[in-house]
Amino acid sequence: MTLSEIKETINKGGKVYWKHEGYHVIKDGLGQYMIVCLNNQSCWGLTWQDGKTMNENEDDFFTV
Repeated sequence: MTLSEIKETINKGGKVYWKHEGYHVIKDGLGQYMIVCLNNQSCWGLTWQDGKTMNENEDDFFTV
């Protein structure tokens, strides 16, 4: 999924995952898109600080 597809899906209330369903992509209260590990609640930004370059490979994101 592209960055715009991920954001659009999240903004419409859909769920996006990275690699497997244990990693959710969320939009936090500050409007930041984050990848969250459900096992230990660790998280990191979907993009670098430029807001355009994704931290992970587009091919690893999916919806169910």
